Amino acid sequence: MNLSKFLVQAKTATYASEDKANETVLEDGAKELIFEGNGFRYRDRYYGFNPFFGEEIVWQNYKIVWSMNYFGKISSDLIPEKKVYIFLREAMRQVEEDRPFRGPHKFKSGNFEYLDESKGNIHSFTGIERIFYNGEEIYRLYYHGGSV
Repeated sequence: MNLSKFLVQAKTATYASEDKANETVLEDGAKELIFEGNGFRYRDRYYGFNPFFGEEIVWQNYKIVWSMNYFGKISSDLIPEKKVYIFLREAMRQVEEDRPFRGPHKFKSGNFEYLDESKGNIHSFTGIERIFYNGEEIYRLYYHGGSV
């Protein structure tokens, strides 16, 4: 299994999953999600709710091989925060192997639209993820990372 395929599996099985039982709250207040398989181990650890920041790390055979940092927030009270994050998880379940950073380039469901713009590849990348409701931007996240 390659890193991109593993990242898609890990992301859809953790934060993007509809099952929040896989999330652990640590003593420092961080929320942590872990996924393992095929010699890889993935950890997503984040702080806060709105705004929030975090880091994803992947180990292969106990050696760090990839990492990503992110910071995001909801910028409008137009829609309840919980509904925005439910849509975000739905969009993130559409993550693609050729860009395994966040969600797909575009995704629409009802009045919500998700857009993700990234530069680079799995080894070195930056990106901006945005959510719109009825055409108005209500959420933005910045991310960057790559191979270690």
